[in-house]
Amino acid sequence: MTTPPPLSPLEVQRYSRHLLLPQFGLQAQKRLKAARVLCIGAGGLGSPAALYLAAAGVGTLGIVDFDEVDLSNLQRQVLHRTDDVGTPKTESAARALRALNPEVTVRTHSLRLSSANALELFAQYDLVLDGSDSFATRYLVNDAAVLSGVPFVSASVFRFEGQVSVFGVAGAPCYRCLYPEPPPAHLSPSCGEGGVLGAVTGVIGTVQATEAIKVVTGTGEPLVGRLLVFDALEMRFRELRFQRDADCAACSERKTIAALGDYEDFCGVKPPVVPLISPSQLAAKLKAGEKVQLVDVREPLEREINGIRESLAIPLGELEARLSELDPQLETVMICKVGDRSASAVRLAQRFGLTRVSNLEGGLEAWLDEVDDDQFRY
Repeated sequence: MTTPPPLSPLEVQRYSRHLLLPQFGLQAQKRLKAARVLCIGAGGLGSPAALYLAAAGVGTLGIVDFDEVDLSNLQRQVLHRTDDVGTPKTESAARALRALNPEVTVRTHSLRLSSANALELFAQYDLVLDGSDSFATRYLVNDAAVLSGVPFVSASVFRFEGQVSVFGVAGAPCYRCLYPEPPPAHLSPSCGEGGVLGAVTGVIGTVQATEAIKVVTGTGEPLVGRLLVFDALEMRFRELRFQRDADCAACSERKTIAALGDYEDFCGVKPPVVPLISPSQLAAKLKAGEKVQLVDVREPLEREINGIRESLAIPLGELEARLSELDPQLETVMICKVGDRSASAVRLAQRFGLTRVSNLEGGLEAWLDEVDDDQFRY
């Protein structure tokens, strides 16, 4: 971090409520002004975190995102507005943050974080906030942060729950100390597949911003070696303590990770290729009257929103126990929202002997784009 710069008269006025805090004061605000913080993602977590960091006076705020604003984002991604739908999230985020606090330098990185760019990117910042929703990115962030010597605040949300911790501080545990191995890919759906209460991302993203401010300014006790878990249904916070793993592959003396690798392969999200059928091909078969067995492996709540009427409803978690309901002689097409869970369903069916089985390419999202655009989306 660079030498703390002085505050202008306008900044003194803007941050006066910080300056009045006995545990914070002028020096902490100067350290905040000198800080360079990188937010991975301008989504549900990145939105509240970035807004509060900009409001607090972080000197340089970087935003990494490769996506565009979608209408379904607006229930939780409060950086963006309805008029921003279809625009890059980095562009929308920068506009909102600069309007909130023109004293902050906002840098945009319109790219997908990868092993090829993470180390170079992290070297430009003092602290990283990980607001991604995939395990592959979380392990990438951890390893890049450890190799770069940059601390990071990690958070995740799912449905009505969230969790936050601080990693990468010298001598402290890293993310791999807490989670040495990722869960199976089919057991870790994203918010787009499993849903999330929008306000939960606000709670957790704000905690992330608070921890970032504490780490940058040296204020209070950050969540190092502590995992804060939030349950919105019970409105309860609880804390889990964990230690540094003496055999950690990333941060121990016995570490084996000296460079960034293939995190999609490590997390099992790059499985063997399965047979695909496009929405237009499936539509042509159905129109021609061919007998095709359609299996929708989404959850019941998702099926209430949309679906293909002719499909059989078997959630992925029940598929193995209900495979006997399928006719192995018929051509079978597995269906989910975007094609991930249905790909797992195809592989499961193949292991149990079904040979005429394929995956609807792009899932129902693609079906609605190409065949049936009259249904609701989620």
